[in-house]
Formats: sequence, structure tokens, C-alpha cells
Amino acid sequence: MKVSFPRMGYSYIALKWLVEHLGHDYIVPPEPSKKTLDLGVKHSPEFACIPFKILTGTYLEVAEEGVEVIVTSGGMGPCRAGYYWVMHQYLLDELNTGIKMVGLEPPRCDLIDFYKKLNWLRKTGGISLNAMLNVLKVTWEKLKVLDDIEMLSHQVRPYEKKRGETTRVLWKALEMIDEANTLQEIKDANNEGIKAINNIEKDTSRRPLKIGIIGEIYVVLEPAANHYIQIMLGEMGVETDRSIYLSGYTRNATIVNLEGDIYERAKPYMNEAPIGGHGVNSIAETVIYAENGYDGVIQLAPFACIPEIVAKGILPQVSKDKDIPVLTLFIDEQTGKTGVQTRLEAFVDLLEKRRETRNKIERLAI
Repeated sequence: MKVSFPRMGYSYIALKWLVEHLGHDYIVPPEPSKKTLDLGVKHSPEFACIPFKILTGTYLEVAEEGVEVIVTSGGMGPCRAGYYWVMHQYLLDELNTGIKMVGLEPPRCDLIDFYKKLNWLRKTGGISLNAMLNVLKVTWEKLKVLDDIEMLSHQVRPYEKKRGETTRVLWKALEMIDEANTLQEIKDANNEGIKAINNIEKDTSRRPLKIGIIGEIYVVLEPAANHYIQIMLGEMGVETDRSIYLSGYTRNATIVNLEGDIYERAKPYMNEAPIGGHGVNSIAETVIYAENGYDGVIQLAPFACIPEIVAKGILPQVSKDKDIPVLTLFIDEQTGKTGVQTRLEAFVDLLEKRRETRNKIERLAI
């Protein structure tokens, strides 16, 4: 079968390996582009959020390449993203694409359903149960090192002497991980990638601002959806830390719940039941970034995303209590790169002036 999947950041490298070694032909979804968004906007409900529209466009693009099955995630909790695969199945049927959507529900939500669908992929691919377990193990390792390498690039980029060097070396590192097929090869590729990024010529006299990135998972993880905000900030000389990486989300939210502390940190600002999506995380992570000395926080949210709208209503109080500026960027099909860049430059200017003022006050106190 020809199988594809949603594109979220660099995870496509691990997912295409997974599909191939389950015994199927893979179609890597193209990076979201204007064509993707135009297709998505044309065929999606007007009220749908930007992740839904981008995914609609992506699925129609891979349909042109003859994809038969799309494997995606389901979900649990009060966020409509968990039902997207069902809605996309209706939409793809109406357009007579002949594509079958397979929505993998989180094991914590429905273990039997998760196993049945994964087992169906195994059987139709013609591999044994033991082989599938090994494939899952290698895929998981790939996913983890992809996140580790990307995380390191965001720490190094603000110090690079030659603009764009970190991004160039990052792509080489990603290619090495892409070519790795065993746990040892993945480990070696990861070590080589880390070494190459750490060897980038740096100006260590700089004191970059530190900004935390929070918000809805798709627009946070997919650079094309957020206009490459982390690379943009890094090349402005800002160190960024993203609250969500796919390996961390998969482990914490779908396999075993390690987010208890997150809910406790957000609790002082919520009187009612926890809000859905990543709204609670956005509140709690702002508290955590403030307590760890970050200069500011940027909340990324799809336009009309209810969990992030609720979080945005609470964040001004968190910002005031914790003395940390927060910028919210709502993203839809009308959002342009220039507009995002202008707002980021203004926010960075504000944070630099704030730091200068604090430094002056500290010097006067001495």
C-alpha cells in the first residue's frame, strides 16, 4: 500500500522509516506551501482552524501521488483535533479520493483500538510481530534524536558568527539521521550531528535574550505553519526554548501521563475544570519560563482555537504576577511572514529595552 501521514516538523524522517519498515510504500507529504493552504482553504469548512486546513491541503496533495492510506493521530479530551481524522475521512470521501484514514487513538485512551490498527498495518505490510516491535523501537529512537538535534540548534543559532550556518549544519545532521537504520547507526549519527553543531564558529561574548515558545501543538511544531519563528528569532540573536517536542508529547500525553506537575502549576489561575488542548500547558509553562529567568514568552495559536483563546484571557494575570512579557500570535490563512517578523522585532526591542533598564537600576543600586 502507498501510505502517508501528516507533516509536523522533522518527524517525517522517522515516520517514513516506520512506514517503509512496516512493509509499505511511503509518500512523504510536501512541506506546507501556498498551494497546500489554497487547497485546504478551498475544501475545508470556513470555521476550521489553520491546522485542519493545512492538513486538508496536505492530504489532497498526497492524493495526487496515489496515496491509499493516511495514518494520523486521534486524541482525547476537550479539543476537536482528536476528531480531525474522522472529519477528513468524510471530506476525502466526498471528493472521491478513495483514501482510507487510520486514526491511531492514544494507547492511554483506547489501547485495544490502538493495537488493532497498528496490527492491521503490520499484517498488510507482511511483517512479523517481533519485527514490528523492533521497527517501533528504532522509530522511537529516531524521533528522540531528531528532537535533540533540533533543540541544540536553537541554543547555538543566536551565537553563530555566520548567519544561516546553524541551519545549514542542522540539515546535514538530519540527513545523517535519515540514513541511519539501526540503533547504533542512529546513535553515531546523533553524536556526529551534535559535534558538528557544537563546532559552529560562535561569538560567546553575546548575551542573547531567552524566549519560551508555547501554544497549540501543530502551529508550534510545524515551522511552515508558524513562518519559521524559531529560526527567525535565532537569527535575530534570540535563544528560544520550545515547550513541545513530538517525542515529549508522545511520551507524556499518549503513553504515560507525566504532566501532573503542569496542572498543579496552572491551578492557581484556573477556578474551573482544566481547559482543553494545550491551554493548561500554555498557562503553566509561562509560569515555569518566568521562574527560570526567561525574558519573555510567545504564545502561538490557530485563529479561533478555543483552548488557546481561554489561555490568552488568563495570561495577562500570569504576566503581571510573574513579571514576564507575553506576546500572542494568532495564525490563520491571512497571516504573512512579514507581519510576523515585524511583531517579533517589536517584541525583541521591548525585551532589550527592559533588560537595559533593569541593568541600569542594578548599577545604581550598587
